[in-house]
Amino acid sequence: MGHGRVRAYLLVRGIVQGVFFRANMRNVAKKEGVTGWVRNLPDGESVEAVLEGERDRVERVVCWSLRGPPMAEVREVIVKFSEYKGEFEDFEVKY
Repeated sequence: MGHGRVRAYLLVRGIVQGVFFRANMRNVAKKEGVTGWVRNLPDGESVEAVLEGERDRVERVVCWSLRGPPMAEVREVIVKFSEYKGEFEDFEVKY
């Protein structure tokens, strides 16, 4: 899919709250050198995230999100790629 830096917005639905999805995504993102954030949404069944970094590394985090951690049941992942903004210095879990 090419190189360069990208930004991706993710909306992940399913059993993704209370199963360490956010903590695991943070670990995967940090390992890949991807910056951004992840948080639970108030509906109780969705997580949203913004990822920034090299395209191939961001795509690896996106691929991980399709299955998530062992106790998660991911039903749907919506991904929207956009222009890299360089907005983040780290990857954090938002509360």
